[in-house]
Parts: sequence; C-alpha cells; structure tokens
Amino acid sequence: MRTILLALTLMQAMLFAHAQDSTFTNPLLPSGADPYSFYKDGFYYYTHTTANSVVLWKTRSLTDLQSAQRTTIYKPTENNAWSKDVWAPQVQFLRGKWYAYFAATGGKNSQHRMYVLENPSPDPMTGTWTFKGQVTDATNKWAIDADIFEYKKELYMIWSGWEGDVDKQQDIYIAKMKNPWTISSERVRLSVPEHEWEKSGQKVTVNEGPQALFHGKKLMIVYSASGCWTDHYALGLLRFSGKGSLLDSAQWTKHPEPLFKTSVANKVWAPGHNSFFKSPDGKEDWILYHANSLPGWGCGGKRSPRMQRFTWTKDGIPVFGEPVAEGVRLKKPSE
Repeated sequence: MRTILLALTLMQAMLFAHAQDSTFTNPLLPSGADPYSFYKDGFYYYTHTTANSVVLWKTRSLTDLQSAQRTTIYKPTENNAWSKDVWAPQVQFLRGKWYAYFAATGGKNSQHRMYVLENPSPDPMTGTWTFKGQVTDATNKWAIDADIFEYKKELYMIWSGWEGDVDKQQDIYIAKMKNPWTISSERVRLSVPEHEWEKSGQKVTVNEGPQALFHGKKLMIVYSASGCWTDHYALGLLRFSGKGSLLDSAQWTKHPEPLFKTSVANKVWAPGHNSFFKSPDGKEDWILYHANSLPGWGCGGKRSPRMQRFTWTKDGIPVFGEPVAEGVRLKKPSE
C-alpha cells in the first residue's frame, strides 16, 4: 500500500512540475517599463527602459526573462544631447543589420529626440554598436517612442511628437525612410488626443508608444493614450484603409473606444506602451505590455512587463481582452 501511495505522490509531483513548466504568470520581471521584443533565428531580443543605458536580453522564451542572458549594448557619455532620460529603446533587425532606437535628452524633457545605433554582427549581443546619430525629419521637433516597419518594400518610422515646442499635447506622426537611420519625407500627423479616454492627464494630453501591427495584408497602429501618470493609460487603434499612401492621414481611421485598459477586478492598472510578437511556431499572436499592480503608481519604476495571447474579430480588429491578473497561470506560447 505504501508503494502505491508513494507512486501516486511521485506521479502527482511530476504532473505538477510539467504543468509549471508549460505555464507562466505575470509579471515577467519585477519592473521594466516600455517592453519591446524582436524575434530572429529562434531567439527573442528584449529591451525596456532603464533611463541611463540600452540593455538587451536574449532568450528562447520571454517567460524566462529573469534567467536570460543580458548585456548593456550602449551607455551614453556625459554632457551631450543624448546623455540622459534614455526612454523606450527597441532593437530591430533591418536590411541586414541590427539597429537600436531610443529617445534621450541632455537633461530636460523638451530636448527629447530620437537616436539610433547600428551593429552588423549576426548576434546583437556581440559585435560593435556604432552611434549613428539622431533620426529626425526637417522640423527637428520633440520626439519619442519610434517604431520602424516595412510596408511594400518601403521603410517607415512612426513616433510620438509635439506639433510645436511646448509640452501640451503628444501626437502620432509618420514619415518615410530612405534607410534605417534617415527620414526622407515630411512628417505627417496621424492622430491627436480627441476622445475623453485619450485626454486624461490634466494639462498634457497624450498619444504615444505607437506600434505597427499586421494581420494578413492589413496594417494597423496600436498606441497608448492618456498620461502614463494616470490610471487611465490605455491602448487605442488606428487602421489603414489599404489604399493610397501611408502618408495620407485621410486613409487612417481611429477606433472610437480603447482596446485595452485598467481592470480593477483583476487589479491591473494603466496597461500600455506595448509591443507585439508571434509564438515560436508563428501560430499565436501575443501582446507585451507594462502595467502597475496598484492604483496611483503612475510612470515610476514600479511598472512591470507582462504578456498575454490575443485574438482577432472577423473584421480584423485585435481582441486583447482584459489584462490578466498577477499569479494566474497562462499557457506558454506554442512552439
């Protein structure tokens, strides 16, 4: 009888261990705002804001970030225009090389501009990262949160910027690029905070963190709205008509409601500044985002990276659902 009971106990332990190994819980790290990942050759390359450098993680699974290989690929020198406030870095493989984009200042928020690094090494954890300089259009206005994507063999950059030189409203802009470090067109404004759910932020209203999202041949931009210092931070959606030029703002339509927002029931506040990735087998769509565990935590260092699978409506609109509560076991991305 003891032998049978021991065997049953061992079997239960093995089943529990298997279940643990095939699932994960949020958050992925104790902290880390503005999470981004890029998948190439079986590895995810992950970044988030550290404020004073660009740090890169390499892992087979984003659920294993806590034990993943990591390295600082760039730390700016003091006393230049990009020494401080290094925000929302993201590393992408474009046109045969690796590029790292980030926003930075010389010490004042009004100085925020976009910058880029380049690395020809097949593995971005090795090789030499070269500072290529600022990425800007002719206006050279305030700019953060750049994402670069390819559409019909052309490169485009989308970002959050100011129309003028005063910090009162952040809008979403787009421009064409002739290469990964050079903008070749005028900037075009695609979105301004217009709905009430986009305007929570007192004196400053916000559209930021744009990320291109493809579904078949359909192109969308998911962006964060309202101030990150509020609990109303949420995700909005812009959809391209598929006709004409991406630089024609009339071809873009804004979804009237937020697609992802605070869940008081699940105790997840201010989810936003996301990116997207596919499961290793390419069959599942996942959203990677940051959120707070308590109300009122705002834009500080307590924001933590999280991920969950999402689906689509018949009309091709992403369905993110509600941000999943901490500690809930989710099935890992399919391999």
